[in-house]
Amino acid sequence: MFAQFKTLPQLFDFFKDEQTCTEYWEQIRWNGKVTCTHCGAENPYKTNRGYKCKNVECQKKFSTLTGSIFENSKLPLRTWFGAIYLCCNHKKGISSLQLSRDLGIHQKSAWFLLHRIRETLKELAPEALGGDGVIVETDTTIVGGKVRNMTKKKRKEILKDTPKRWENKTTVSAYVERGGKIRFDVVDGNETKPALLKKHVDTTSVLMTDTDKAYKIVGKEYALHETVNHEQDEYVRGAAHTNTIEGAFSLFDRMIIGTYHGVSKKHMQAYCNESVYRYNTKKLEGNTRFSDVVLKCSGLRLRYNTLIAK
Repeated sequence: MFAQFKTLPQLFDFFKDEQTCTEYWEQIRWNGKVTCTHCGAENPYKTNRGYKCKNVECQKKFSTLTGSIFENSKLPLRTWFGAIYLCCNHKKGISSLQLSRDLGIHQKSAWFLLHRIRETLKELAPEALGGDGVIVETDTTIVGGKVRNMTKKKRKEILKDTPKRWENKTTVSAYVERGGKIRFDVVDGNETKPALLKKHVDTTSVLMTDTDKAYKIVGKEYALHETVNHEQDEYVRGAAHTNTIEGAFSLFDRMIIGTYHGVSKKHMQAYCNESVYRYNTKKLEGNTRFSDVVLKCSGLRLRYNTLIAK
């Protein structure tokens, strides 16, 4: 069953009731062959509330939502599908307040719902970007409020203590293939730029960076390393530039500043994953992207206590 729609009203027309949503989810998840979510056994018994495994060693009960991001959710699948469509197709994301108004749910429910969707968007087994002769650009950006925008009392407190200026700042490192995929990684303070670069970018790639000293030595390990000097107003020198990564940062910054306004360090990687997914799937149609995200919902679960844990 392929979802045929191009707009949100068409989505709700397609998923006209909960039965249609459940049938669609079962088809996406099991492709017509229901299997036990606990042991993988096929052809379970059908019960009034779901299924029961035929395997004598298992015999556990489960539903179509067990072992997915939908598990134990009180929201109907129709609401979930609307949220997935909005989250993945809004160019700069959608806030929990806006989603709560659009779908008629509580803001707290919308916030948790969006985080569970973001959990499906992260790369589970990321491979190094680039490859033989592929051009890869890398750079970092600082996310956090400006001191001049804070209250007078807070500004005075921060300016007295220089280290405090960075307490609300988060460093995000990015890597992008020219005409290909992008990846964001939040720098946690225990990782250096060279180490992250070798982790995310294949050494057979052609590397494009600015004149940051951190890339100078490690750049020698790559097939070719080109730099542009922004301090001298140099932004393009032939094929040497970092304009692709700067464009991606522009979209990311607009998402943070324009939609979410403020994101804590704790959840920054989740928002990065959301931005990366939209960038990497920008050529897909809305319904294709929706189906791709729904397919990723199986096998994952994010509990609220885990999400808010310190």
